[in-house]
Amino acid sequence: RLQLLRQAGAGTDPLLLRQIDILYHAYLPNQIDTTLLRQIVEKTSAVEQKFSTFRGEMNGKKMTNNEIGQILKKETNSTNRKSAWLAGKQVGALVAADVVELAQLRNAGAQKLGFANFHAMSIAVSEQNAEELDKIFADLEKLSTEPFIHLKTELDALLADAYGIRESELMPWHYHDLFFQESPMVYSIDLDSYYAEHNIVDLAKRFYAGIDMDVESILARSDLYERENKNPHAFCTDIDREGDVRILCNIENNERWMETLLHELGHAVHDKYNDPGLPFLLREPAAAFTTEAIAMFFGRLSCNADWMQRMLGLADSQRDEIAQAAGKHMQLKQLIFARWAMVMYHFEKQLYQDPAQDLNALWWQLVERFQMVRKPAGRDEPDWAAKIHVALYPAYYHNYMLGELFASQLHHYIVHTILKLNSDDGVSYTDRVEVGNYLKESVFRPGKSAPWSAMIENATGEPLTAAYFVQQFVNR
Repeated sequence: RLQLLRQAGAGTDPLLLRQIDILYHAYLPNQIDTTLLRQIVEKTSAVEQKFSTFRGEMNGKKMTNNEIGQILKKETNSTNRKSAWLAGKQVGALVAADVVELAQLRNAGAQKLGFANFHAMSIAVSEQNAEELDKIFADLEKLSTEPFIHLKTELDALLADAYGIRESELMPWHYHDLFFQESPMVYSIDLDSYYAEHNIVDLAKRFYAGIDMDVESILARSDLYERENKNPHAFCTDIDREGDVRILCNIENNERWMETLLHELGHAVHDKYNDPGLPFLLREPAAAFTTEAIAMFFGRLSCNADWMQRMLGLADSQRDEIAQAAGKHMQLKQLIFARWAMVMYHFEKQLYQDPAQDLNALWWQLVERFQMVRKPAGRDEPDWAAKIHVALYPAYYHNYMLGELFASQLHHYIVHTILKLNSDDGVSYTDRVEVGNYLKESVFRPGKSAPWSAMIENATGEPLTAAYFVQQFVNR
Protein backbone atom coordinates (compact mmCIF):
# COMPACT_ATOMS: atom_id res chain seq x y z
CA ARG A 1 0.00 0.00 0.00
CA LEU A 2 2.82 2.41 0.85
CA GLN A 3 4.53 1.57 -2.44
CA LEU A 4 1.34 2.46 -4.30
CA LEU A 5 1.01 5.73 -2.38
CA ARG A 6 4.60 6.66 -3.25
CA GLN A 7 4.05 5.88 -6.92
CA ALA A 8 0.86 7.93 -7.04
CA GLY A 9 2.36 10.88 -5.16
CA ALA A 10 3.00 13.34 -8.01
CA GLY A 11 1.51 16.73 -7.20
CA THR A 12 0.74 15.78 -3.60
CA ASP A 13 1.55 18.10 -0.70
CA PRO A 14 5.34 17.78 -0.06
CA LEU A 15 4.87 17.18 3.67
CA LEU A 16 2.44 14.37 2.94
CA LEU A 17 4.87 12.83 0.44
CA ARG A 18 7.65 13.11 3.01
CA GLN A 19 5.54 11.24 5.55
CA ILE A 20 4.85 8.48 3.03
CA ASP A 21 8.59 8.12 2.39
CA ILE A 22 9.31 7.95 6.11
CA LEU A 23 6.59 5.36 6.65
CA TYR A 24 7.86 3.31 3.73
CA HIS A 25 11.39 3.19 5.14
CA ALA A 26 10.12 2.53 8.66
CA TYR A 27 7.83 -0.31 7.60
CA LEU A 28 10.17 -1.92 5.09
CA PRO A 29 12.42 -3.84 7.54
CA ASN A 30 9.34 -5.41 9.11
CA GLN A 31 7.76 -6.74 5.92
CA ILE A 32 8.88 -10.25 6.75
CA ASP A 33 7.29 -13.40 8.10
CA THR A 34 5.83 -12.71 11.56
CA THR A 35 7.41 -15.86 12.96
CA LEU A 36 10.86 -14.63 11.97
CA LEU A 37 10.09 -11.15 13.24
CA ARG A 38 8.97 -12.57 16.60
CA GLN A 39 12.21 -14.54 16.86
CA ILE A 40 14.25 -11.38 16.27
CA VAL A 41 12.30 -9.37 18.84
CA GLU A 42 12.43 -12.08 21.50
CA LYS A 43 16.12 -12.76 20.99
CA THR A 44 16.92 -9.03 21.09
CA SER A 45 14.97 -8.62 24.34
CA ALA A 46 16.75 -11.58 25.92
CA VAL A 47 20.18 -10.18 25.01
CA GLU A 48 19.21 -6.73 26.29
CA GLN A 49 18.23 -8.28 29.63
CA LYS A 50 21.60 -10.02 29.86
CA PHE A 51 23.47 -6.77 29.23
CA SER A 52 21.33 -4.86 31.74
CA THR A 53 21.85 -7.25 34.64
CA PHE A 54 25.31 -8.72 34.02
CA ARG A 55 28.20 -7.64 36.25
CA GLY A 56 31.74 -8.77 35.49
CA GLU A 57 33.67 -10.49 38.26
CA MET A 58 37.14 -9.42 39.40
CA ASN A 59 38.94 -11.31 42.15
CA GLY A 60 35.64 -12.83 43.26
CA LYS A 61 33.81 -9.49 43.40
CA LYS A 62 31.07 -8.40 41.01
CA MET A 63 31.94 -5.06 39.41
CA THR A 64 29.81 -2.32 37.85
CA ASN A 65 30.93 -0.67 34.62
CA ASN A 66 31.71 2.49 36.58
CA GLU A 67 33.98 0.55 38.95
CA ILE A 68 35.80 -1.13 36.07
CA GLY A 69 36.12 2.23 34.35
CA GLN A 70 37.69 3.82 37.41
CA ILE A 71 40.27 1.04 37.69
CA LEU A 72 41.21 1.42 34.03
CA LYS A 73 41.52 5.17 34.51
CA LYS A 74 43.60 5.21 37.68
CA GLU A 75 45.20 1.85 38.52
CA THR A 76 48.94 1.59 37.79
CA ASN A 77 49.42 -2.09 38.57
CA SER A 78 49.31 -4.03 35.29
CA THR A 79 47.97 -7.21 36.91
CA ASN A 80 45.02 -5.36 38.42
CA ARG A 81 44.38 -3.54 35.17
CA LYS A 82 44.33 -6.81 33.25
CA SER A 83 41.90 -8.34 35.77
CA ALA A 84 39.56 -5.35 35.40
CA TRP A 85 39.76 -5.47 31.59
CA LEU A 86 39.00 -9.18 31.58
CA ALA A 87 36.03 -8.59 33.91
CA GLY A 88 34.68 -5.99 31.49
CA LYS A 89 34.89 -8.47 28.61
CA GLN A 90 33.14 -11.36 30.38
CA VAL A 91 29.72 -10.36 29.09
CA GLY A 92 30.95 -11.09 25.56
CA ALA A 93 31.13 -14.83 26.17
CA LEU A 94 27.64 -14.72 27.69
CA VAL A 95 25.98 -13.14 24.64
CA ALA A 96 28.21 -14.03 21.66
CA ALA A 97 26.22 -17.01 20.39
CA ASP A 98 23.00 -15.01 20.73
CA VAL A 99 24.46 -12.11 18.74
CA VAL A 100 25.58 -14.42 15.92
CA GLU A 101 22.10 -15.94 15.86
CA LEU A 102 20.60 -12.45 15.81
CA ALA A 103 22.81 -11.50 12.86
CA GLN A 104 21.66 -14.58 10.96
CA LEU A 105 18.01 -13.85 11.73
CA ARG A 106 18.37 -10.20 10.73
CA ASN A 107 20.07 -11.24 7.49
CA ALA A 108 17.29 -13.71 6.72
CA GLY A 109 14.74 -10.94 7.04
CA ALA A 110 16.72 -8.48 4.92
CA GLN A 111 17.33 -11.04 2.19
CA LYS A 112 13.62 -11.81 1.96
CA LEU A 113 13.18 -8.11 1.14
CA GLY A 114 15.77 -8.20 -1.64
CA PHE A 115 18.80 -6.83 0.19
CA ALA A 116 22.19 -8.53 0.30
CA ASN A 117 22.16 -8.48 4.10
CA PHE A 118 20.90 -6.60 7.14
CA HIS A 119 23.71 -4.03 7.06
CA ALA A 120 22.92 -3.07 3.47
CA MET A 121 19.22 -2.76 4.31
CA SER A 122 19.92 -0.60 7.37
CA ILE A 123 21.99 1.84 5.31
CA ALA A 124 19.28 2.08 2.65
CA VAL A 125 16.35 2.69 4.99
CA SER A 126 18.43 5.39 6.77
CA GLU A 127 18.53 7.31 3.46
CA GLN A 128 22.29 6.81 3.33
CA ASN A 129 24.49 5.56 0.54
CA ALA A 130 26.90 2.68 1.14
CA GLU A 131 29.43 3.91 -1.43
CA GLU A 132 29.49 7.38 0.15
CA LEU A 133 29.99 5.85 3.60
CA ASP A 134 32.85 3.70 2.33
CA LYS A 135 34.45 6.80 0.80
CA ILE A 136 34.08 8.83 4.00
CA PHE A 137 35.71 6.13 6.09
CA ALA A 138 38.45 5.54 3.51
CA ASP A 139 39.20 9.27 3.42
CA LEU A 140 39.28 9.46 7.21
CA GLU A 141 41.62 6.50 7.42
CA LYS A 142 43.97 8.06 4.89
CA LEU A 143 43.92 11.52 6.49
CA SER A 144 44.20 10.33 10.06
CA THR A 145 46.74 7.50 9.90
CA GLU A 146 49.95 9.55 10.10
CA PRO A 147 48.64 11.99 12.76
CA PHE A 148 47.31 9.03 14.74
CA ILE A 149 50.63 7.18 14.59
CA HIS A 150 52.43 10.32 15.78
CA LEU A 151 50.07 10.97 18.68
CA LYS A 152 49.75 7.33 19.69
CA THR A 153 53.54 6.95 19.79
CA GLU A 154 53.61 9.89 22.18
CA LEU A 155 50.71 8.43 24.18
CA ASP A 156 52.31 5.00 24.43
CA ALA A 157 55.52 6.49 25.80
CA LEU A 158 53.56 8.32 28.51
CA LEU A 159 51.52 5.23 29.42
CA ALA A 160 54.55 2.95 29.54
CA ASP A 161 56.31 5.40 31.83
CA ALA A 162 53.25 5.62 34.10
CA TYR A 163 53.08 1.83 34.45
CA GLY A 164 56.82 1.25 34.66
CA ILE A 165 56.93 -1.01 31.60
CA ARG A 166 58.41 -0.91 28.11
CA GLU A 167 56.27 0.40 25.25
CA SER A 168 56.52 -3.02 23.63
CA GLU A 169 54.73 -4.46 26.68
CA LEU A 170 51.62 -2.27 26.35
CA MET A 171 48.44 -4.33 26.02
CA PRO A 172 44.73 -3.46 25.61
CA TRP A 173 44.26 -3.13 29.37
CA HIS A 174 46.87 -0.38 29.57
CA TYR A 175 44.53 2.09 27.86
CA HIS A 176 41.89 3.86 29.90
CA ASP A 177 38.70 2.13 28.78
CA LEU A 178 37.61 -1.31 27.64
CA PHE A 179 37.75 -0.61 23.90
CA PHE A 180 40.31 2.23 23.55
CA GLN A 181 37.51 4.44 22.28
CA GLU A 182 38.31 7.28 24.68
CA SER A 183 41.48 9.27 25.13
CA PRO A 184 43.47 8.50 28.29
CA MET A 185 44.06 11.59 30.41
CA VAL A 186 47.84 11.64 30.25
CA TYR A 187 48.66 15.29 29.62
CA SER A 188 49.46 16.27 33.20
CA ILE A 189 45.96 17.28 34.22
CA ASP A 190 43.10 15.54 35.97
CA LEU A 191 39.85 17.07 34.72
CA ASP A 192 37.83 14.92 37.13
CA SER A 193 39.22 16.95 40.04
CA TYR A 194 37.60 20.11 38.71
CA TYR A 195 34.16 18.51 38.72
CA ALA A 196 34.47 16.48 41.93
CA GLU A 197 33.07 19.22 44.20
CA HIS A 198 30.34 20.36 41.81
CA ASN A 199 26.88 19.00 41.08
CA ILE A 200 27.12 18.34 37.37
CA VAL A 201 23.32 18.25 37.02
CA ASP A 202 23.16 21.86 38.27
CA LEU A 203 25.96 22.81 35.87
CA ALA A 204 24.07 21.32 32.94
CA LYS A 205 20.84 23.11 33.91
CA ARG A 206 22.64 26.44 34.12
CA PHE A 207 24.47 26.04 30.83
CA TYR A 208 21.42 25.05 28.79
CA ALA A 209 19.36 27.83 30.37
CA GLY A 210 22.04 30.29 29.26
CA ILE A 211 21.47 29.39 25.60
CA ASP A 212 17.70 29.56 26.07
CA MET A 213 17.06 25.83 26.36
CA ASP A 214 15.17 24.76 29.47
CA VAL A 215 16.08 21.23 30.60
CA GLU A 216 14.36 21.31 34.02
CA SER A 217 11.35 19.28 32.88
CA ILE A 218 13.62 16.75 31.15
CA LEU A 219 15.72 16.17 34.25
CA ALA A 220 12.66 16.01 36.53
CA ARG A 221 11.38 12.96 34.60
CA SER A 222 14.76 11.30 34.20
CA ASP A 223 16.62 8.47 35.97
CA LEU A 224 20.06 9.89 36.70
CA TYR A 225 21.91 7.86 39.33
CA GLU A 226 23.34 4.35 39.66
CA ARG A 227 21.51 1.61 41.55
CA GLU A 228 21.38 -2.18 41.77
CA ASN A 229 20.36 -4.00 38.54
CA LYS A 230 19.93 -0.75 36.63
CA ASN A 231 21.02 -0.49 33.00
CA PRO A 232 24.63 0.73 33.36
CA HIS A 233 24.68 2.84 30.22
CA ALA A 234 23.12 6.16 29.16
CA PHE A 235 20.45 7.12 26.64
CA CYS A 236 17.68 9.57 25.80
CA THR A 237 14.09 8.75 24.87
CA ASP A 238 11.26 10.91 23.54
CA ILE A 239 8.04 9.48 24.98
CA ASP A 240 5.39 11.31 22.95
CA ARG A 241 6.99 13.92 20.62
CA GLU A 242 5.01 16.48 22.59
CA GLY A 243 7.61 17.43 25.17
CA ASP A 244 7.92 14.38 27.43
CA VAL A 245 11.62 13.70 26.88
CA ARG A 246 13.72 11.74 29.40
CA ILE A 247 17.29 10.58 29.84
CA LEU A 248 18.88 7.69 31.73
CA CYS A 249 22.36 8.08 33.24
CA ASN A 250 24.49 6.69 36.07
CA ILE A 251 25.97 10.00 37.13
CA GLU A 252 29.10 10.62 39.14
CA ASN A 253 30.67 14.07 39.49
CA ASN A 254 33.51 13.62 37.03
CA GLU A 255 34.42 14.76 33.53
CA ARG A 256 33.20 11.58 31.82
CA TRP A 257 29.71 11.99 33.22
CA MET A 258 29.73 15.75 32.61
CA GLU A 259 30.35 14.95 28.96
CA THR A 260 27.71 12.21 28.96
CA LEU A 261 25.12 14.44 30.63
CA LEU A 262 25.72 17.29 28.18
CA HIS A 263 25.57 14.71 25.37
CA GLU A 264 22.29 13.11 26.42
CA LEU A 265 20.72 16.50 27.09
CA GLY A 266 21.80 17.47 23.56
CA HIS A 267 19.64 14.64 22.26
CA ALA A 268 16.91 15.72 24.65
CA VAL A 269 16.72 19.38 23.63
CA HIS A 270 16.74 18.31 19.98
CA ASP A 271 13.61 16.28 20.73
CA LYS A 272 12.00 18.83 23.05
CA TYR A 273 12.29 21.78 20.67
CA ASN A 274 10.66 20.17 17.67
CA ASP A 275 8.02 22.08 15.72
CA PRO A 276 4.63 21.20 17.23
CA GLY A 277 3.02 22.42 14.00
CA LEU A 278 4.58 19.59 12.01
CA PRO A 279 2.72 16.29 11.58
CA PHE A 280 3.64 13.71 14.21
CA LEU A 281 5.77 11.65 11.82
CA LEU A 282 8.01 14.64 11.06
CA ARG A 283 8.57 15.68 14.68
CA GLU A 284 11.90 13.89 15.12
CA PRO A 285 15.52 14.53 14.05
CA ALA A 286 16.32 14.53 10.36
CA ALA A 287 18.57 11.47 10.82
CA ALA A 288 20.11 9.39 13.56
CA PHE A 289 23.48 11.02 13.08
CA THR A 290 22.17 14.60 13.10
CA THR A 291 20.91 14.21 16.65
CA GLU A 292 24.24 12.53 17.48
CA ALA A 293 25.94 15.63 16.09
CA ILE A 294 24.03 17.88 18.47
CA ALA A 295 24.83 15.58 21.40
CA MET A 296 28.53 15.60 20.46
CA PHE A 297 28.53 19.35 19.85
CA PHE A 298 27.52 19.88 23.48
CA GLY A 299 29.43 16.93 24.93
CA ARG A 300 32.72 18.37 23.65
CA LEU A 301 32.35 21.27 26.10
CA SER A 302 33.16 19.18 29.18
CA CYS A 303 36.89 19.62 28.55
CA ASN A 304 36.75 23.03 26.88
CA ALA A 305 38.92 25.29 29.06
CA ASP A 306 36.85 28.43 28.43
CA TRP A 307 33.60 26.61 29.15
CA MET A 308 35.03 25.16 32.34
CA GLN A 309 36.22 28.57 33.48
CA ARG A 310 32.82 30.13 32.89
CA MET A 311 30.86 27.28 34.46
CA LEU A 312 33.20 26.40 37.35
CA GLY A 313 34.52 29.86 38.20
CA LEU A 314 38.14 28.99 37.51
CA ALA A 315 41.07 31.38 37.67
CA ASP A 316 42.88 32.36 34.46
CA SER A 317 45.85 30.25 35.51
CA GLN A 318 43.60 27.19 35.86
CA ARG A 319 42.00 27.88 32.49
CA ASP A 320 45.43 28.17 30.85
CA GLU A 321 46.59 24.92 32.44
CA ILE A 322 43.48 23.12 31.16
CA ALA A 323 43.74 24.68 27.70
CA GLN A 324 47.33 23.55 27.26
CA ALA A 325 46.53 19.94 28.11
CA ALA A 326 42.94 19.81 26.84
CA GLY A 327 43.77 20.96 23.31
CA LYS A 328 46.11 18.01 22.86
CA HIS A 329 43.63 15.80 24.68
CA MET A 330 40.78 16.77 22.34
CA GLN A 331 42.87 16.12 19.25
CA LEU A 332 43.89 12.73 20.57
CA LYS A 333 40.34 12.02 21.69
CA GLN A 334 38.86 12.71 18.29
CA LEU A 335 41.56 10.78 16.45
CA ILE A 336 41.14 7.84 18.82
CA PHE A 337 37.38 7.91 18.32
CA ALA A 338 37.68 8.16 14.55
CA ARG A 339 39.95 5.10 14.48
CA TRP A 340 37.60 3.23 16.85
CA ALA A 341 34.60 4.10 14.66
CA MET A 342 36.46 2.56 11.71
CA VAL A 343 36.76 -0.71 13.65
CA MET A 344 33.03 -0.73 14.35
CA TYR A 345 32.00 0.22 10.81
CA HIS A 346 34.13 -2.42 9.13
CA PHE A 347 33.38 -5.10 11.74
CA GLU A 348 29.60 -4.71 11.45
CA LYS A 349 29.75 -4.59 7.67
CA GLN A 350 31.75 -7.84 7.57
CA LEU A 351 29.74 -9.44 10.38
CA TYR A 352 26.57 -9.24 8.29
CA GLN A 353 28.37 -10.29 5.12
CA ASP A 354 29.31 -13.55 6.85
CA PRO A 355 28.15 -14.16 10.45
CA ALA A 356 29.72 -17.65 10.40
CA GLN A 357 33.30 -16.43 9.91
CA ASP A 358 35.89 -16.31 12.70
CA LEU A 359 34.63 -13.11 14.31
CA ASN A 360 37.14 -13.23 17.14
CA ALA A 361 40.00 -13.12 14.63
CA LEU A 362 38.26 -10.48 12.47
CA TRP A 363 37.82 -8.23 15.50
CA TRP A 364 41.50 -8.25 16.41
CA GLN A 365 42.60 -7.83 12.79
CA LEU A 366 40.60 -4.60 12.66
CA VAL A 367 41.71 -3.43 16.11
CA GLU A 368 45.35 -3.91 15.16
CA ARG A 369 44.86 -2.21 11.78
CA PHE A 370 42.93 0.85 12.87
CA GLN A 371 43.73 1.27 16.59
CA MET A 372 47.22 -0.23 16.52
CA VAL A 373 46.58 -2.12 19.75
CA ARG A 374 48.20 -5.53 20.20
CA LYS A 375 46.08 -8.64 20.51
CA PRO A 376 46.92 -10.53 23.74
CA ALA A 377 48.91 -13.64 22.89
CA GLY A 378 46.68 -16.67 22.38
CA ARG A 379 43.46 -14.78 23.11
CA ASP A 380 40.47 -16.28 21.30
CA GLU A 381 37.43 -14.80 23.04
CA PRO A 382 34.42 -12.89 21.63
CA ASP A 383 35.65 -9.49 22.78
CA TRP A 384 33.57 -7.91 20.01
CA ALA A 385 30.37 -9.16 21.66
CA ALA A 386 31.09 -7.17 24.84
CA LYS A 387 30.27 -3.99 22.90
CA ILE A 388 26.54 -3.52 23.48
CA HIS A 389 26.01 -1.68 20.19
CA VAL A 390 26.93 -4.75 18.11
CA ALA A 391 24.05 -6.70 19.65
CA LEU A 392 21.36 -4.12 20.36
CA TYR A 393 22.01 -1.14 18.08
CA PRO A 394 23.19 -2.85 14.89
CA ALA A 395 24.52 -0.98 11.86
CA TYR A 396 24.25 2.27 13.80
CA TYR A 397 27.72 3.07 15.09
CA HIS A 398 28.92 4.80 11.93
CA ASN A 399 26.33 7.47 12.71
CA TYR A 400 28.48 8.58 15.64
CA MET A 401 31.30 9.38 13.20
CA LEU A 402 28.96 11.16 10.80
CA GLY A 403 27.74 13.03 13.86
CA GLU A 404 31.29 14.16 14.67
CA LEU A 405 31.64 15.47 11.12
CA PHE A 406 28.38 17.42 11.32
CA ALA A 407 29.21 18.71 14.82
CA SER A 408 32.44 20.21 13.48
CA GLN A 409 30.57 21.66 10.51
CA LEU A 410 28.05 23.28 12.88
CA HIS A 411 30.84 24.58 15.10
CA HIS A 412 32.56 26.22 12.12
CA TYR A 413 29.31 27.79 10.89
CA ILE A 414 28.29 29.09 14.31
CA VAL A 415 31.72 30.59 15.05
CA HIS A 416 32.08 32.34 11.71
CA THR A 417 28.48 33.10 10.69
CA ILE A 418 26.35 33.27 13.85
CA LEU A 419 28.93 34.71 16.26
CA LYS A 420 30.84 36.45 13.44
CA LEU A 421 34.27 35.59 14.85
CA ASN A 422 37.51 35.02 13.00
CA SER A 423 38.48 31.96 15.05
CA ASP A 424 37.12 29.74 17.81
CA ASP A 425 39.67 30.93 20.39
CA GLY A 426 37.81 31.55 23.65
CA VAL A 427 34.49 30.23 22.33
CA SER A 428 32.45 28.41 25.00
CA TYR A 429 28.87 29.21 23.91
CA THR A 430 27.89 30.02 27.51
CA ASP A 431 25.13 32.61 27.73
CA ARG A 432 25.00 33.04 23.94
CA VAL A 433 21.28 32.80 23.28
CA GLU A 434 21.84 33.32 19.56
CA VAL A 435 23.53 29.91 19.44
CA GLY A 436 20.51 28.22 21.00
CA ASN A 437 18.12 30.15 18.76
CA TYR A 438 20.04 29.17 15.62
CA LEU A 439 20.05 25.49 16.56
CA LYS A 440 16.36 25.50 17.45
CA GLU A 441 15.31 27.23 14.25
CA SER A 442 17.69 25.72 11.71
CA VAL A 443 18.34 22.19 13.03
CA PHE A 444 15.68 21.20 15.58
CA ARG A 445 12.42 22.66 14.23
CA PRO A 446 12.74 21.38 10.64
CA GLY A 447 12.66 17.85 12.07
CA LYS A 448 12.22 15.26 9.36
CA SER A 449 10.35 17.57 7.00
CA ALA A 450 13.18 17.17 4.46
CA PRO A 451 15.92 14.56 4.01
CA TRP A 452 18.93 15.08 6.29
CA SER A 453 21.11 16.17 3.38
CA ALA A 454 18.78 19.08 2.61
CA MET A 455 18.59 20.11 6.29
CA ILE A 456 22.40 20.22 6.57
CA GLU A 457 22.77 22.26 3.41
CA ASN A 458 20.04 24.68 4.52
CA ALA A 459 21.54 25.03 8.01
CA THR A 460 25.20 25.44 7.06
CA GLY A 461 25.20 26.47 3.41
CA GLU A 462 26.93 23.32 2.14
CA PRO A 463 26.56 19.53 2.09
CA LEU A 464 27.99 17.31 4.82
CA THR A 465 31.77 17.33 4.63
CA ALA A 466 34.71 15.94 6.61
CA ALA A 467 36.68 19.13 5.95
CA TYR A 468 35.86 20.88 9.21
CA PHE A 469 36.47 17.82 11.37
CA VAL A 470 39.89 17.45 9.74
CA GLN A 471 40.53 21.18 10.18
CA GLN A 472 39.47 21.12 13.83
CA PHE A 473 41.15 17.93 15.03
CA VAL A 474 43.49 16.33 12.49
CA ASN A 475 45.47 19.20 10.98
CA ARG A 476 46.08 21.14 14.18
